[in-house]
Amino acid sequence: MSLHSIFGEEEQSLYKVKTHAKGPIGALPLTAQMLEDSPSGDLFGLTQNVGMGWEPKDLLGKQVLILGTKGGIRDYDGSPIALGYHTGHWEVDLLMIEAAKEIRERNGVPFAGFVSDPCDGRSQGTLGMFDSFPFRNDAAIVYRRLIRSLPTRRAVIGVATCDKGLPAMMIALAGMHDLPTIIVPGGVTLPPTVGEDAGKIQTIGARFANKEISLKEAAELGCVACATPGGGCQFLGTAATAQVVAEALGLAITHSALAPSGQPIWAEMARQSARAVLEMEKNKTTTKDIITDKAIENAMVVHAAFGGSTNLLLHIPAIAHAAKCKIPTVEDWVRINKKTPRLVSVLPNGPDNHPTVRVFLAGGVPEVMLHLRKLGLLHEDVLTVTGNTLGENLDWWEHSERRAQIRKRLIDADGIHPDEVIMNPIKARERGLTSTVTFPTGNIAPEGSVIKSTSIDPSRVEEDGVYRHTGVAKIFTSEKSAIKAIKTGGIVAGDIMVVMGGGPSGTGMEETYQLTSALKYLPFGKYVSLITDARFSGVSTGACIGHVGPEALGGGPIGKLRDGDVIEIIVDCYKLTGSVNFVGTKDARVSIEEATKILTIREPHPDLKPHQDLPDDTRLWAALQAVSGGTWRGSVYDTDRIIEVLEAGMKAMEKEKEKEQV
Repeated sequence: MSLHSIFGEEEQSLYKVKTHAKGPIGALPLTAQMLEDSPSGDLFGLTQNVGMGWEPKDLLGKQVLILGTKGGIRDYDGSPIALGYHTGHWEVDLLMIEAAKEIRERNGVPFAGFVSDPCDGRSQGTLGMFDSFPFRNDAAIVYRRLIRSLPTRRAVIGVATCDKGLPAMMIALAGMHDLPTIIVPGGVTLPPTVGEDAGKIQTIGARFANKEISLKEAAELGCVACATPGGGCQFLGTAATAQVVAEALGLAITHSALAPSGQPIWAEMARQSARAVLEMEKNKTTTKDIITDKAIENAMVVHAAFGGSTNLLLHIPAIAHAAKCKIPTVEDWVRINKKTPRLVSVLPNGPDNHPTVRVFLAGGVPEVMLHLRKLGLLHEDVLTVTGNTLGENLDWWEHSERRAQIRKRLIDADGIHPDEVIMNPIKARERGLTSTVTFPTGNIAPEGSVIKSTSIDPSRVEEDGVYRHTGVAKIFTSEKSAIKAIKTGGIVAGDIMVVMGGGPSGTGMEETYQLTSALKYLPFGKYVSLITDARFSGVSTGACIGHVGPEALGGGPIGKLRDGDVIEIIVDCYKLTGSVNFVGTKDARVSIEEATKILTIREPHPDLKPHQDLPDDTRLWAALQAVSGGTWRGSVYDTDRIIEVLEAGMKAMEKEKEKEQV
């Protein structure tokens, strides 16, 4: 490379550099009291506001901060100048614009800031996954710092969509106890008229390797899967579930989750949300009035009724921690899942794989809540960002023109009756919809584990509602080696795959959808079980047991398993109980009690170690969240606990130093 190739022949006009400018016309609306009492930052802020082009006469309106996960750069016609990481944040700025216009029309002063977010789909199977879960904590910290760094803001609007950006935004806003805050869910993308959804399309590599599809099919299907440019994926994965949870918490307005990105009803939602947050500010309603223990339980109930992503088991406790609410325990999740029927037929759980836009048109979150209220499962007295209680919101929804028109549109557009997508409990039971999540324990997972039992292939569940699989383990100490085995014939029907070292200390608790999706769409996959200390995508299905605790690198028994070990899995999909136990080897079966003793004295697998490319940032995150209670407390940062441990460690080190000097 030469300097000429960089600079070339420059235009002479480039050298005509101006050295001063006239500045904005007018005067700041200052008073003597402002000059005497206001901090210099407030005064200088006004100078900067007019410097950016704001009219001096409009400076003193209520300031509202709009935070978004916007990524990429779109031209004025919407075409890409620079790509974002994913469709979920590609159109978020349009929602921010609508909210800002509404605030301005009401004499407010909108501000905007951005913290873009990664895409779990883009980073599946790559080193990028090592930053995925830790990003959530980092982003929440940055959002909070941005909020505090604009001390004149009177309210905050968070606009976000996907797997880590939306949970991070909810955690950040939950921590703003004394501010009015509101979430604007970023919506969903549409499915292709002919083609596959964004979940299934992530398996084209595994299906091609197993000769299930041709190169031409893979290329053509891959091209059309994201049928519209904005919004989260079309299935009820982590992105869509997070939107549902935001509304269920009362932190988003009624019927805002899962709106189709880019459409008028989606844009109107942003304007409605702006009006709502201004009313909250006027009425002195703040986040601590919205996010309460009852609101957290409502979110858990709605999560169960939707059959949502297991990743929310990591995010809802973190939201509760930020809000200073009671943190849900495994026992709480079990209790709620046992009493709450699953009512929604949606990708990836079925029984009919409707895309998320159909759930929105069937009535979305408030429609599901109408059924739940009849069962007495909701706290209807909680306050929401509409300024009304949940019960009042549902009263309005039940008789609203919006409900009638939106449900009619689903029939007209797709020929699908809304009650086929969101069912009443009796119909749901008749269709075989079972509760969502089971938490197996056993000598492999003494602290617990998670399986989306509702998504086990029905043909593999026995008549009594129990999934049973006893088989020989094939051990993998990396996801890379596991997916290679799937692609090259190393996994066959009847195998139990164990992928260890995928917890926080090994990979940042990577998401292993690359494995679960391959098993789902390969003909022998439903006869294979997977056990891991990593986590799964919200679109994962099958007999996949994750979040195994303790993690392998934390001394967990899962890290002591070997090829040839026999593992017994029992999951009762009706009673929501389960176990996952090592029961000896294929040459020597033993009782569970004896097997537990064997695991206790075994050494960890010789190949078990943190991934060699694990970033220092992620290693620090893993240590901090472990001290704070680990994944079952939401992988949060418990500041008091961290400081306590650091101080104890420093004192211990001082004592050791004193001993050495003696």
